[in-house]
Amino acid sequence: MADDLRALVATASQILAADGHGDLVWGHASARDPQGRGVWIKAAGWGLEEVTPERVHLVDESGDVLEGDGQRHSEYPIHTEILATRPDVGGVVHVHSPHAIALAATGQPLRPVSHAANFFVPPQVPVYTGTADLIMTPALGKEVAATLGDAKAVFLVNHGIVTVGPDLETATVTAVLLERACQQQLLTHGFGGWPVWSDPAESHSKRDHIYSDAALRQVWDYLVRGLGR
Repeated sequence: MADDLRALVATASQILAADGHGDLVWGHASARDPQGRGVWIKAAGWGLEEVTPERVHLVDESGDVLEGDGQRHSEYPIHTEILATRPDVGGVVHVHSPHAIALAATGQPLRPVSHAANFFVPPQVPVYTGTADLIMTPALGKEVAATLGDAKAVFLVNHGIVTVGPDLETATVTAVLLERACQQQLLTHGFGGWPVWSDPAESHSKRDHIYSDAALRQVWDYLVRGLGR
């Protein structure tokens, strides 16, 4: 099981890098330990594209490395506190996606201007403004978890995004979709004025038609296949 989780975190990290979410050695994805011991997360000091199963370790809620090697990421409380608050969550992603950071910094909400945005809106994606600094303490992790609530994602203004899912596969696809949604909105706005968007009824209908659990798994499989191309 540990080997499978290490491989999953490595694959998710490589997918995020290939999709443009890399930020030098920063950003991380995690999977819940099925024995309740903490999170499987990449070691610090490596870019997302460099993550291999050997560079993934188990970190508990106190920040101690229980299994594996390497320096522990300072922002582990994002992962441990969300998992403590959300028993429905099995995977967490925190990355510095460029278009998501840019949109959140404008103060504009995400609008359902595209298929990708309809995965999230309505309701609005919550926005955390407590600090733009690193989330290095359990107290700050709890604040992020509280702002996230029961949503799929949260913007950390002037910092990045956090996405979640019942498993890491879904959390990773969610990060990919959020960045694409933000990019599409900024692209539209770049042509002048704010765009038109779907009303709530249409957004819910599109979400039901496009984003079934089976479809999200197919997107994950597609992204995995892309690593080999």
